[in-house]
Order: sequence, then structure tokens, then C-alpha cells
Amino acid sequence: MNVFYFSGSGNTKRCAELFAGATGGKAVSIESAEALEILKGADNNQEASQTLTSAAEVAKTDEIGLAYPTHYSDVPLIVKNFIAKNGALFAGKKVFVIVTMGLFSGDGAGVGARLLKKQGAKILGGLHLRMPDSIGDVPMLKKPMAKNLAAIRQTEQKIARAVESTKNGRYPKDGLSFWHFLAGLFGQRLWFIPTVKALRSKLKIDAEKCSGCGVCASGCPTKSIAIQNGKAVFAPGSCTLCYRCVNHCPARAITLIGKRVLEQCRYELYEKELHK
Repeated sequence: MNVFYFSGSGNTKRCAELFAGATGGKAVSIESAEALEILKGADNNQEASQTLTSAAEVAKTDEIGLAYPTHYSDVPLIVKNFIAKNGALFAGKKVFVIVTMGLFSGDGAGVGARLLKKQGAKILGGLHLRMPDSIGDVPMLKKPMAKNLAAIRQTEQKIARAVESTKNGRYPKDGLSFWHFLAGLFGQRLWFIPTVKALRSKLKIDAEKCSGCGVCASGCPTKSIAIQNGKAVFAPGSCTLCYRCVNHCPARAITLIGKRVLEQCRYELYEKELHK
């Protein structure tokens, strides 16, 4: 199964890679041109297929996965826009929704599933996966490395179980029930919708710390950051709250919710610890 994903810290990317690899497919970022090529069935187009790694990696496109991190029991703005903009490509597809979360997801998979259904997709199931929280500037969300590594190992085991289950035609249904909907709506979305909207304009860049290296600008998925006069400058409004810039800035000059970067939460950093 090919899994199309959006990932800010690398957590969702890793989960997408594990699931796709174990089901004979490929994990593809929705930020890449390759994603649209595969969704359109680029394996039937010789010229387009030349841009793909190999024909063997392009699985049948009627059954796919969509993976993203949940933000307050909701779908990241960039993923919502991707689904809306390319709705016709999801029509008739069978979609398995994979969601990563720091602690609580409610109906994180259900929100995406409802958006996909509006585009004519059939939902196969949902999978909620707990990973280290990507918000590194809020003290209460920080956990010891040992607990983060334990969460990753448990998630890897859950993915392995889900893969075996799907091979037998039994898809997990995380986040898809009416009770999940109530938990997501009343547990988070109703309270945090105004907060999320405001946060899209609240990214803070410390000009004194900023070296103008451009890491944040080049990595921003919504092109909300640019380098002007040797410093990073934020354009409010379109931020998708992925924390990629916060977690990759070499100078730790960027914050969003908090006032100071306590930890840069990137999957690659946890992976190094896993292999020690």
C-alpha cells in the first residue's frame, strides 16, 4: 500500500515508511510532485514514471494510506488543503487513515476520513499511533527520553499488528466511531479552534538569535518564512503548526506556543538513541 504523508518532525514519516514498507508499498510526502504522479496513476505514464524510484515501488492506486499528525484532534491545514485541492484524485480510492499523536487524538482519523468521504473516497479504517510530542517549547508536554523511546517501540509493535490484520482484510477502526467523534469534538476541537486559528499568526522569531541560515525558510511547507536582509521573517496566516522550523533551527531562535525551546523534537534524534 502506498502511504501519502505529511510530517513536520519526522514522526509521521517514520510511521508511514514502516506501514508502507510492510505492505509492499512506498511512503510519499504530499509535499512532493511524486505524490500527485502516483495518485494520478503515473505508473501508466511512461514519461512520468521515469521520475519514480522504480516501477516495483508503484503499487496499485485504488487502495492507499493517508498519514498525518493530529493537531488538537484535527487535521493539519496543509493536509486539509491537499485533500480539497486534489479531491478528484481521491474519488473511488480506498483509503486507510493513519494518525500520529502526542497524547490524545479523539477522532483524529475520523476528521480526515470525513473530508475524504466528501471527495468520494471509501474509508478502509483508521490507525492512531502515539509518538513523542513535537511541541518542544511547552514544559508540561516534555517527557524523559526513556518514555519517548518506549512510546516509539510500542508504536512499532502496533504498526506490525495492524499490518498483519490488514493483510487478512481486517482494518483497525481507530478514531472512526461516534464515541471517538464526541471525544475529539468536546475534548479538544471546540475549545481549541480559536486557539489554532490565532496560532497561525503567532510564530515568533528572535532576530538576535537568528543567523539567517535559511533552514527554516527552505523547510517551511507553506512558505510562511523568508530570509530578508539576512534574517528570517514570518508571514502570518498560513502557518500549519507543524513545528518543523522550531525543531530544525540551529540557533533555537523560533518558538510558537511557548517562549523558549526546551527540546528540538525530531524523529532522527530519537532514532539515534534507539540504536545506541
